[in-house]
Amino acid sequence: MPVQTTTHLNFRGDARQALEFYQTVFGGHLAVNTYADFGMPAEIPGSDKVVFGLVAAENGFRIMGYDIPDQIEGGIAGGGSTRRENNTTITDQALFVSISSPTLDELRVYWDALAVDATIVEPLAASAWSAGFGMLTDRFGVTWSVSVAAD
Repeated sequence: MPVQTTTHLNFRGDARQALEFYQTVFGGHLAVNTYADFGMPAEIPGSDKVVFGLVAAENGFRIMGYDIPDQIEGGIAGGGSTRRENNTTITDQALFVSISSPTLDELRVYWDALAVDATIVEPLAASAWSAGFGMLTDRFGVTWSVSVAAD
């Protein structure tokens, strides 16, 4: 029986914006439900925040997002940073989202879209293990590791 995993990101108030952005990058269907949709009175602060969000694309891309109640600072929970130093990746982030594509041309489309207002950790280029590898932290604080799938 196949098992599917879906990355579920917890945000501090901007899950909707992040999910809408990821839909523009990867395509697919966007589903967003707010706390108000599940019964929280609309006059309570935060009722408009995301309790369930999903982007699901025909290309297999899936990601979920959620707003932590009472968190409004923006960005992904846990924060942290990732950088390159002396040819080594240094990070205190708990996770990266990793994607692969069969061709460099296809990967570059995703890379270019994710790179808008991002911090480039490792530029997209050929590496010892891939025809294309790169790493960036997007405007929401999510670090993406992208590569061309090995043959």
